Amino acid sequence: MKILHLDTNHPLLMKQLGELGFTNDEDYTSSKEEIKAKIHLYDGFIIRSRFSIDRLFLDKATNLKFVGRVGAGLENIDCDYAASKNIELIAAPEGNRNAVGEHSLGMLLSLFNKLNKADNEVRNGKWMREENRGIELDGKTVGLIGYGNMGKSFAKKLRGFDVDVLCYDIKPNISDENCKQVSLSEIQEKADVLSLHTPQTELTKNMINTTFINGFKKNFWLINTARGSSVVTKDLVNALKSGKILGAGLDVLEYEKSSFENLFKKDVTSSAVEMPKAFKYLIRSKNVILSPHIAGWTVESNQKLAQTIVDKIKVKFC
Repeated sequence: MKILHLDTNHPLLMKQLGELGFTNDEDYTSSKEEIKAKIHLYDGFIIRSRFSIDRLFLDKATNLKFVGRVGAGLENIDCDYAASKNIELIAAPEGNRNAVGEHSLGMLLSLFNKLNKADNEVRNGKWMREENRGIELDGKTVGLIGYGNMGKSFAKKLRGFDVDVLCYDIKPNISDENCKQVSLSEIQEKADVLSLHTPQTELTKNMINTTFINGFKKNFWLINTARGSSVVTKDLVNALKSGKILGAGLDVLEYEKSSFENLFKKDVTSSAVEMPKAFKYLIRSKNVILSPHIAGWTVESNQKLAQTIVDKIKVKFC
């Protein structure tokens, strides 16, 4: 079986697949149209998020048996159409769940203790102790939306704190020793912190909007290490201004390109980058922490993601 690799990944991926008898080809630079012209030659391909895999692409992949996505979500693939063609879709949420859980906790603790703000002030010769008095996580209620691999990882990290952890998920009966499943309205009633751990779907797009935010009884903190499309940024900014949202840790933004590799688009009439007004507010805010979609992007997860894909291919096709 021949596999085409469309993105660079940990070397073990190609090495172990070769040892299993697969023929590995690489193409990290050709356009989507150029890839479509030769994809019929392959039984499988491996991708991160370089481009979307739509019906036209899948129709050209006449010998395709599987797609391996080295990441958690499959939103860049037409999953229903792939299933109709008996193409196996393989993702690796197990590979970076620990990294996402740790990043979520790190963002939350940094916000509570004003670490980014304090660090910047000390570097600029300011020694402001009272202004940087933090708050403690103990005694708080943390609400999670989505309780799959990522949500469960974050909940496990929270076991070291005296907190109540609640989750909402469309799947029933998912409570465990780390988290109690409740209704969305109960999370809105009780949560001091809201953390998102959902895939990108029609249900989650623009989910965090003004109506949803104002449905919370308390002012709260927001952590998003899931998908940027879930949060309407201008509504988030309005909530930050009013104090309804006390602070936000954002590893993802709605402005990201579908490849997750870049922000914004360039103005076609100039070389200037279009920077939305809401984003300008976020980058000036002292109660906002931003990171470039790296929650699951650790040295360890790079290896674990690749190993997960190899292991799943081995089970299915060897």
